[in-house]
Amino acid sequence: MESFLELPKEIRIYENDFFFIIRDKFPVSPGHSLIISKDHKTDYFTLTEFERKNLDDVILKAKELIENEYKPDGYNIGMNCGEVAGQTVFHFHCHLIPRYIGDMKSPEGGVRHCVEGKGYY
Repeated sequence: MESFLELPKEIRIYENDFFFIIRDKFPVSPGHSLIISKDHKTDYFTLTEFERKNLDDVILKAKELIENEYKPDGYNIGMNCGEVAGQTVFHFHCHLIPRYIGDMKSPEGGVRHCVEGKGYY
């Protein structure tokens, strides 16, 4: 898939003028959600200043929607920007991943583990 714009509108759980939210098709935890730009933008760095400012409100809305259904103990917010950063769909999307006590043996280091061996300090 090159763009998320092909997705059926029925799976959107929220939308505004710039973004829509869906549940991830391959969730890493219950409630894992994606915030996706309505206009085709490659990644976070191609969003307009106004879109970037609006994104914060949509992240908070996604958190509210998750918490209406689940009771997470924390969150990871993630955006892959570029192929070497792991981006495989080149249409802006932000992952909001609920985290739960015990979902990982040792969560220390969090997103620092995206580069092998660098999460431990």
